[in-house]
Amino acid sequence: MKQNKPKQQQSKSSKGSQKILGEVVPAIVEELIGRTGFRGEITQVKCTVQEGKDKGRSMRRNVKGPIRVGDFLILRETEIEARRIKSKVTKGAYT
Repeated sequence: MKQNKPKQQQSKSSKGSQKILGEVVPAIVEELIGRTGFRGEITQVKCTVQEGKDKGRSMRRNVKGPIRVGDFLILRETEIEARRIKSKVTKGAYT
């Protein structure tokens, strides 16, 4: 006779979603610095980290999509900071 082995249940979340949900940190937007990107579709903001090892740290981040002062960002990591925009151009890359 064959013995039926119990099948291992696969987790409902995929590898990618576990990576996304692994240590996320909230940050609140303090200031809108300017627009960047090839067509001006990216907004550079200054935000303050609310939790985690870098709590209270103020940093620059690039955000795609609509954003306002006071909005919350969910950051995957807090080690990397965006490059400073060199000139006050409303559209265009780092020129």
